[in-house]
Formats: sequence, structure tokens, C-alpha cells
Amino acid sequence: MNDPKWYSQHVVKAIEIVGVACGHGARDRNCEFGPDVLRAADLLERLRARRFAAYWCDTIRPGTAGATNLEIVTQVCGQLAQRVEAIVRRGDFPLVLGGDHSCAIGTWKGVAQAHRGQGPIGLIWIDAHMDAHTPQTSPTGALHGMPLACLLGYGDEALIRIGNGIRLEPRQVCLIGVRSFESDEAELLARLGVRTYHMEEVTRRGLKAVLRDALAIVQDGTAGFGVSIDLDALDPSNAPAVSTPVAGGISQSTLLSALPQLAGHPALLGAEIVEYNPSRDVHATTARLITDVVDTLVSGRDCVQSPVQIESRYGAHHYDPLPVVLVRGEGACLWDEHGRRYIDMISAYSAVSHGHCHPRLTRVLSEQARTLAVTSRVYYNNSLPPFLQRLCELTGQDLALPLNTGLEAVEAALKAARKWGQKVKGIPENQAEIIACEGNFHGRSIAILAMSSEPQYRDGFGPFPPGFKRIAYGDADALTRAITANTAAFLVEPIQGEGGMIVPPAGYLGRCAEICRRNNVLLICDEVQTGLGRTGRMLACEHDGVHPDGVILGKALGGGLLPVSAFVARREVMEVFTPGDHGSTFGGNPLAAAVGLEALNILIEEKLPQRAAELGDYLAAQLRTLKSPLIRELRGRGLLIGVEIDTTRVSARAACERLIDHGILTKDAHGTVLRLAPPLVITREQIDEAMRGIRAAFAELERTIRHAA
Repeated sequence: MNDPKWYSQHVVKAIEIVGVACGHGARDRNCEFGPDVLRAADLLERLRARRFAAYWCDTIRPGTAGATNLEIVTQVCGQLAQRVEAIVRRGDFPLVLGGDHSCAIGTWKGVAQAHRGQGPIGLIWIDAHMDAHTPQTSPTGALHGMPLACLLGYGDEALIRIGNGIRLEPRQVCLIGVRSFESDEAELLARLGVRTYHMEEVTRRGLKAVLRDALAIVQDGTAGFGVSIDLDALDPSNAPAVSTPVAGGISQSTLLSALPQLAGHPALLGAEIVEYNPSRDVHATTARLITDVVDTLVSGRDCVQSPVQIESRYGAHHYDPLPVVLVRGEGACLWDEHGRRYIDMISAYSAVSHGHCHPRLTRVLSEQARTLAVTSRVYYNNSLPPFLQRLCELTGQDLALPLNTGLEAVEAALKAARKWGQKVKGIPENQAEIIACEGNFHGRSIAILAMSSEPQYRDGFGPFPPGFKRIAYGDADALTRAITANTAAFLVEPIQGEGGMIVPPAGYLGRCAEICRRNNVLLICDEVQTGLGRTGRMLACEHDGVHPDGVILGKALGGGLLPVSAFVARREVMEVFTPGDHGSTFGGNPLAAAVGLEALNILIEEKLPQRAAELGDYLAAQLRTLKSPLIRELRGRGLLIGVEIDTTRVSARAACERLIDHGILTKDAHGTVLRLAPPLVITREQIDEAMRGIRAAFAELERTIRHAA
């Protein structure tokens, strides 16, 4: 597939749509009106607005009066195979919008005919049903339940003979999303070697992972592959307008999140969407979904690409974003590119604690940007001093070192601890040790990764610098055992956010502080996520009455507008630095200092820590009413709450995707925990709205699992 000649043979000049206005293979014939309704809607207009070269090539209709259903379907599929073959031979991309799924026989025989001599074609078949009956095994006799078997050479001879009898190779076909079938179908496909991904596996592993596997199968030794989507594969709550709905299907957001793997793929030869029944589409919900699916599938071809496609093409793949393109924010709400509103329940990992675009912060940002933004620290500026003063006053520390990102502040703390250990405590040169905890997340620099216990973060990035130990989190006795004469500092998160919203036992931090004092070891608290009001106090360590030797701050310090961080510490620790020991071109710049000062003032004046305490208790109480079998545990403090998911039933990522459908944005931690950490300005009414979405999403997930079992 890496041969440039292969790619040149598969350049698509245009997208040609063929409607198949036939429902004679189905029990409910109303699906035959689907293509006409879609053509009358905005499908073509939307594609052309995105600069796709898109045309409605034809609509094929039954034309034999008095014929049997089998004769009509055979005639329609024969015409469709010829039409699709011609489209492919012109170098264009066929998009078939069918009535019932029997039209797939014509679609994929036509594509296979066009590529005869270049190799077989693979096929990704997304469907709630196996569609692998033969006339002898069908309980209903409906032809829409037979097309996959016919494509593999089993079933009615008239249908098999279409396209000169060409057949697909079973081991290059993948069936995804199955949750309704008979044993005869399953036995046939298993015997032939068709890879079937039942809905239980899709739910457990995620559709993206399943599609990655399927892509490898359908491209192995083929001239390319097609994708056939039966809308009944989706959950009826998202796609109500199908003739044979089956509860517990793929969610709309999950499908749209996974399809970009196929979009613009050079080996994608054609696409098909079937079973749209407009008589059941009261609010045109399914029609809009079809347009979204088509838009996503053909993105990356001759068009102006979507933001998702451009980022996927040009951005390093170190994130796996959820399928939302955000364009605007205000308070606790966000809006996507289609104008849909969401409740933000993650607030950029506490970076947006003040809410999106807080008017006081945006005003200060604008005014300072027009006055003086960056000077570097080789000069004084008039914005930094009041920021440093306010920061020290609110944290109870003596001195502050301003930086940009949380990672930089952690690095500054590590350097301060090591130099303090050598110059003040008397640890021999290059022998200082720093103790951290299992499950920590302090950043991803090489030095910080030396403390990490997460295999993925470390994989391939070694060797790591020495001088770090890890102990069990929440175990004060483990700290006592780990301390040696060379221990300079204990670095700890009061609550482990990235680790899964892990709250240590009551009094843990207080005991650690006492142990550190007794052994002349610095206690440094990483409060990048937990600090500045998030847990109901200015600093999370205050819940245990602890005053650390140093505190690391970030995220919310920038008011959701800029990267602003700081390491604040008592004088003895900070004064080990001399000019030239540490620095940052942008750290403490006038723009960041002005925004940081205003962010601190807003925290106090709008009583955001108090709001976090009150609303955090309210949100936790509402979450406890869920009583869902998918939830293992609730934990957290203030507006920093983790919902641990039973990953034997569903992944936390799948839960996040389902929540998108209900207007809720959040993110999982390691696929096991939902993080609920909204802006501290969220209202009780917005929490109630979010809870309605959360309840609905979990109810749908439970139904999906019941029907997939």
C-alpha cells in the first residue's frame, strides 16, 4: 500500500451519490423513500459548501410491475452493480444511500468488478444483524437479512450471479456491532472465517480500537476496502428512523469519533449507508446524523478539510481527542462548530476554574496586552511585584518563582530541593534523593518521568536520571521507611488527579508533614490541579492543616487564558537560588503577571473556594443517587470528583463519548475513571442539567450492555 503508483491509481476526482429507492427486501417498505428525502435535504449543499466535488449521480427504482420481491431486488442490484462499477472506473468515489440492506449486493459486487485483476476487495460491515441468512435459514424470508451471505457466495443463485458471480473473500470481511442474530448465521460466518466483533466487544474495547483491527484485516492483500453502515447498528436513541431498531447500539458520538480513521483513507474504495426510514424520523434526527456520517467519511478527499482532519494530518499524535470541535466558551459552558452547547465538566484539568472568558480576566488581558506584554526578566516590570506579593500572601509562603507551565514549576522545585539538600542539609554532592508516590503525575519531562510509575509515560524515553524513589500513596509508614540521610524532599499530590482522583486516608498529609520535620526533609506539595480553590480550600493541603515547605501551582493561576505557574516556598528553600541558577524568558512576563494577579483576586472576591466546597457536596450527593451497576466508586473533594467505572462492562472513554451525546464534556483517567471537575463558577442549575445528561447516558450504557450480553 506504500507504492506511489498504487496511490495514483486511487485518486478520487469526485463523490458520486447513488440512491437506491427500493424497500422490497425489507419488512417495512418505507425505507424506499429514504434516498429521496435525503436528496431533498441539505446533504449535497453541505458537501459542496465544504468544497467537495459531489454529485447525485442517479436514483435507482424498481421497474418491473407484478414481479416478485426477489425479482425486483435482483433487477435493482444488477443495475446498481453496473452503475457503481462505472463510477469506480471513472476514478470517482461511489456513495450509495440505500433503502433496505439488500442493495449491498449490488454496491460491493460493482466495486469488486471494477477492481477485478487488481486484487479482491475488503469490506467493513457495521450492522446490528449478521445479514448472513440463506433462503433456507431465514426465519422471515426478508431479503435484507441475506446480503452478506450472498456477497460471500451463499444464498439465492440469482443474487449470487450478479456481477458475473464475483464473490468477496470471507477472511477479508469484518462485521462490527452485532447484537441480534440466529445461530445458523453465526455458524456460517464462523466457518467461513469472517471476523465478527459483537457489540459486547465494541463496548468493552471501544469502536476506535475495533476499527483499527478491522482496517488491518480488510487491507491485507486487497485492492482496497469498502464500508457498509446499516443505521440499525446505532442506538435507537440516536438513530430512531430505522426499520429494525435494536436497543443497545453504538452511540452517535462513538461512531463519529471512530470514522475519521476511514476518512480520506487512500484504500477506501466506496461507502454505503442503508435502512433510513423517513416515516420514523419525526424530527429529522437521523437525517442529520446521516449527513454527519457522510461528511466524516468523505473528509480528506477533494475538499477543504475539517479541523479534525487537518490536526490528524499535521499534528503529532500524542493526544486522542474526543470528537468535538469547540469554538466558543462562556462560564461553565462551551459551544461546538455546529452551535451545540455543552456543560464543561473538566475545565481543562482545573485550568479554567474561573470559567471560560471571565470578563474581568479578558479585560485585564486586553488592557495589559495593549500596554506591555513581554520583557524577559533581565529588566523589572511593574506587573510582576504585586502578583508575587499576592501569591505569597495567599499561600503563606515567603518567596515565589514565576514560571509558565506546571511541569516547569515542578522542575524548579526539584532543583531547589536538591540544592537545599546539598547546601543546607549537607547531603554529599550528587547524592540527594527525592521521594515521590506510586500513581503520581507531576508532568512528562525526562526528570519527572524518572519518578513516574505509569509504563506508557516511560516507554522508550529512558535512560532516566537517578536520585528518585517511589513509595505507596497514602501510606505514611512507607515514607518513614524510605527516608535516608540523603533524602532531600518528599514530593506529593494532596489528591492524585491523573492517577484517578485518589484521595488519601484522613490525616495522611499531616502525618507526612510530621515525619518530614522529624527527619529534616522538605515537604513539597504539587497543587497544580488541586490548588487555588478546587477542593474547597485555597490549597488542598489545608484540609489536613499542613503548611508545606514548598507548593507548586499552575493551571488555574492563568485564569484559563494563559499558561502561568509558580513555585512558592519558605525563604530557606528558595534562597538557595542565585542569579543564573534558574530562569525563563516568559516566566513572570507582564501579561502573565497581570492575569495571574487578577485570577487570585477573583478567587477571593468571588469566594470560589467556598463555592467549590458547597457545590462539590451537592454534586457528590446527586451522583450518589445514580445507583448504576457501572459505577464502582465515587471519590473526591470539593469540585474534584472521580467516578470509577466497572471496566469489565464498559470503558470510561466510552462513557465520555456517550456523555457528549447528552451535552456533557469530560475526560477519563486511564480509561477507568470519569473526572468531574467543572469550572468553580458553575451554578446549581447547571449541575442539575449536567446530572440529567449523566443519568440518561448511564441508562443508555446499561441498556447497551444488557442487549450485548
